[in-house]
Amino acid sequence: MANSSLPQLTLDTFQPISASAVHVLARMAARRAVQEELRSQGVRVSLVKPAEISAKAQVYLQSHPELFKEALERAQRLKLYEKPRRRPVW
Repeated sequence: MANSSLPQLTLDTFQPISASAVHVLARMAARRAVQEELRSQGVRVSLVKPAEISAKAQVYLQSHPELFKEALERAQRLKLYEKPRRRPVW
């Protein structure tokens, strides 16, 4: 009789990718894209307020959801696993 379950080794080694790491990587990619876009327009990025770049990056990220997929793949390559949570000491 065939067993259709995963081998025990696979079950023991599963580690979920950190969602916050994926979001950070996606925001960083959006920010980089905005900075490149500003440079291509001849704007000195160092003279633009960081809050303005962040706001533009947020808009860019909303219009380019594929950045999340790329960020997930990058997080997997970098092995940014979610750390186990500590149990509260009550």
